[in-house]
Amino acid sequence: MDPFWALLHSFSSSLSDSELASLKFLCRPHIGKRKLESVQSGIDLFSILLEQQGIARDDVAFLEDLLKNIKREDLLLQLKQFQEEGEVSAPDDQPDVHEKPIEVICENVGREWKMLVRKLGISEVKMDRIVTANPYSLQEQLFQSLREWQKWKGRDAKVTDLLKALRGCNMNLVADKVEE
Repeated sequence: MDPFWALLHSFSSSLSDSELASLKFLCRPHIGKRKLESVQSGIDLFSILLEQQGIARDDVAFLEDLLKNIKREDLLLQLKQFQEEGEVSAPDDQPDVHEKPIEVICENVGREWKMLVRKLGISEVKMDRIVTANPYSLQEQLFQSLREWQKWKGRDAKVTDLLKALRGCNMNLVADKVEE
C-alpha cells in the first residue's frame, strides 16, 4: 500500500465535520463550487486535490497550510514525519531490542534523555512524535527513542556508539554500567 495514500486516509478519518467544512472553504479558490459541493469526506477532498495537483507526495505545502489553518498540529506532525522519513512508521516493523545495554540505559538515564538521543542523531520531529505517543513515561520515551535509533541505524547500531554518546553527554556512570 502506498504510504502517502495511507497517510491521507488516516487524515480523512480523523477530520470532524466542522474541520472538513473549514477545509472545503479554504479550498474554494482552488476547486470549483460544484466539485466542492460533492465533497462528503476528507478522501473526496484529497482526491480532487491530487487530481488537480494541488498536493502530491513530494509537494505537500498546500496540505500543510490547510492543516495549519484548521489548527490540527497532530496531523501536521504526522505530515512532517512523512516528509522526513518518506513513509508512515508501522509499529510492526520495529526490531526487537530487548538487549542488556538498552535496558541499562533506560533504567539509569532520567530527564536528560533527549540530550542523549540528540547525540545519537535522532531528529526533534521523531522525539516529539515519541513524546506525544508516550506522554506519561520518561523511561518509555527513552526506550522508544533508542528503538528508533536502532531501526534507523540497522546493522550499524553498535553499543560503542551508545557508549560514545553517553560519555559525550557526561553520563559516565551510565556508560560504566553499560560496559559491565
